[in-house]
Amino acid sequence: MALNPEQLLQAAVEAAEDKKAGNVVALNLKEVSLVADYFVICHGNSDTQVQAIATEIRKRAQEGGVTIRGIEGMDTARWVLIDLGDVVVHVFHRDERDYYSLERLWSDAKVVEFA
Repeated sequence: MALNPEQLLQAAVEAAEDKKAGNVVALNLKEVSLVADYFVICHGNSDTQVQAIATEIRKRAQEGGVTIRGIEGMDTARWVLIDLGDVVVHVFHRDERDYYSLERLWSDAKVVEFA
């Protein structure tokens, strides 16, 4: 059985943190958008780290029985988008994260707190 959205969110956040992603933020979009239930936003300090974070998130999702709907940006590793259905993960290179400022664009969404 595949992970539910909250379990998938937790798995994605843990995978990012295990690869030392910077400033991992989860946003609850349920009340704001039909795009997904959650966004995870994080960054790496190098192209290699960005790819490692994205690869680990993909691996954990697959282990949880989740079908990956798409991954974009792995070749350039400046902004990798991983579509896991109910959870969409954005793994930025540090410089790109500041430029695009997704947290500001989705400021109506509530930040998910983890224990």
